[in-house]
Amino acid sequence: MDWYTYVIEDKNIGKRIDLFLSEELKDVSRSFIQKLIKNKNVKVNQNYVKANYKLKLNDVIDVKIPEPEILEINPEPIELDILYEDKDIIVVNKPQGMVVHPAPGHYSGTLVNALLYHCSDDLSGINGILRPGIVHRIDKDTSGVLMVAKNDLAHQNLTLQLKEHTITRKYNAIVYNNIIKDFGTINAPIGRHPIDRKKMAVTNKNSRQAITHYTVLERFGQFTFIEAQLETGRTHQIRVHMKYIGHPLLGDPVYGPKSQPFNLNGQLLHARVLGFKHPSNNKYMEFEAPLPDYFKNIIEKLRKKSN
Repeated sequence: MDWYTYVIEDKNIGKRIDLFLSEELKDVSRSFIQKLIKNKNVKVNQNYVKANYKLKLNDVIDVKIPEPEILEINPEPIELDILYEDKDIIVVNKPQGMVVHPAPGHYSGTLVNALLYHCSDDLSGINGILRPGIVHRIDKDTSGVLMVAKNDLAHQNLTLQLKEHTITRKYNAIVYNNIIKDFGTINAPIGRHPIDRKKMAVTNKNSRQAITHYTVLERFGQFTFIEAQLETGRTHQIRVHMKYIGHPLLGDPVYGPKSQPFNLNGQLLHARVLGFKHPSNNKYMEFEAPLPDYFKNIIEKLRKKSN
């Protein structure tokens, strides 16, 4: 258990306590700090406060960071759609609705639980017990191709390819409204939403460069079927970028309209193509996951409606 004490000086008067602590405790997130405050691990002048408490001169803040819980992630016999596997990597087609790795509220039924059962101890340990083998993620309600590392050398190699933007990542999506241009590029930085911290947004503050290339595949009047290719890989990148240009994804409960047609379970976004150099022999490999049936059914409905 760690303890921290701070005394507030002039420059921090009026600042929210959660923001102040997130600036001081750089190794933890603001959401974690808010949880500390909610669980009464933070005191100001020996009194508990809320996350929006505004600091005053000479306030004394005491912070207690409890020891992390030891979590056990169990293997589960969940069927995997395996596109490729060898001693270094495994490539899977993740279904919509499956969480990639355990997190609060999702400690079972994840892709990691399934991988632990299938691969046993043959997964890289770089990302710890919660994310063994996980090199990159796609959202719970996004389906499609994911690569997983079975040892640390493969993990390091694939991570470097991601960093250097040499991996091919093509997605299919259905978006609102008619995209007039046949293709285009969105180059707009993405960071945390300034108000809603659960969302991402195009912003110049505390953001990173994000580039998405898109091509129109088919138009349906009020909707457009596209291919989106990632040059960078930021959280929710395609969803945020398409909303930014006025074309949020159909079914997106976070970035789309509140009222959604077709009674969908999430955004119509599918990671269709993934290409990379094999970490052992450096040969380029490319994998494709066909559109899931629910996605194809919506396309057929939109075709009939537009005709």
